[in-house]
Amino acid sequence: MKIGITGTGSYIPSVLTKNSSFSKHEFLNEDGSPFAYENDVIIEKFKAITGIEERRYVTNDLNTSDIAFLAAEKAIANAEIDKETLDYIIFAHNFGDVKHGQSQGDTLPSLATRVKHLLKIKNPKCVAYDILFGCPGWIEGVIQANAFIKSGIAKKCLVIGAETLSRVVDAYDRDSMIYADGAGATIIEASDKNGEILAHASATYAYDEANYLFFGPSYSEKDKSGNNYIKMHGRKIYEFAVTNVPAAMKECLDSSGLAITDVKKIFIHQANEKMDEAIVKRFYKAYGMQMPEGIMPMNIKENGNSSVATIPTLFDMVKNGKLENHSITKGDVVIFASVGAGMNINAIIYRH
Repeated sequence: MKIGITGTGSYIPSVLTKNSSFSKHEFLNEDGSPFAYENDVIIEKFKAITGIEERRYVTNDLNTSDIAFLAAEKAIANAEIDKETLDYIIFAHNFGDVKHGQSQGDTLPSLATRVKHLLKIKNPKCVAYDILFGCPGWIEGVIQANAFIKSGIAKKCLVIGAETLSRVVDAYDRDSMIYADGAGATIIEASDKNGEILAHASATYAYDEANYLFFGPSYSEKDKSGNNYIKMHGRKIYEFAVTNVPAAMKECLDSSGLAITDVKKIFIHQANEKMDEAIVKRFYKAYGMQMPEGIMPMNIKENGNSSVATIPTLFDMVKNGKLENHSITKGDVVIFASVGAGMNINAIIYRH
């Protein structure tokens, strides 16, 4: 019996925020000093590097667990399973539920428990828990689900990646333009009807790299809230990612026994278009090849970086023919790969 993805679902928030919405923002350097450029120049450079033209935010009434529930409902329906047969609900996020107008993350009860409650699942044997693994959280959840099923203690797992990063950004930090909201969900089960996880790899680099992404104060003295916000050392992350992610992808592919020419698509965490392209180019260079055209679907242009949600929402879009010029068919080999806070890296080789 193969262990694979039998259902997918996603929730793309309805509030569309274009780059032009940031034209009046007061962007500051880390030391609180103003940038030497006008906002129009800052935004144009941002777009050239990240590829982001717009991003999606949730409406004020929705929290991370709410949009996760909406994605989960779709995944359960898509897999055509009885929700009461789920053995695990694994929810990857980083900040919990952050209500509109607040900054404190709420994780009591866990977001996985909240989703189980919203799904109205009665079965107490359906175990619900959260994982904090940075942006690679959804992939790590799939790896854990695979292990549970392979060991015989589970048959069906719901794995969710969801985040509302719009509520933990510093308005004075130009990096705030990167972040977005979204939710993606998948059903993982042992079934002959769809897909197979062939290999996986994970790593945590914490000796020098632990604080490349962190929670820190606003860059502006005008912010008297005392709140902390998501912050990152962008250059260090870029150098780390383009060095270590291709190596993890190669290790994973080589352990699967497949050839690089077998790979049809690479679903990489939608963090930064230029960084993602550099990662995939270096991956192919390790095999003495050029990066093939059309190998890397991207939706960061319209959706921004929604952390743990980027890969499951992107996969759901491509699987259902909702991303122009990209599709996958039964039997196609794809790679899922991510990098993020921790610093964590992981990858999966998957036959659709």
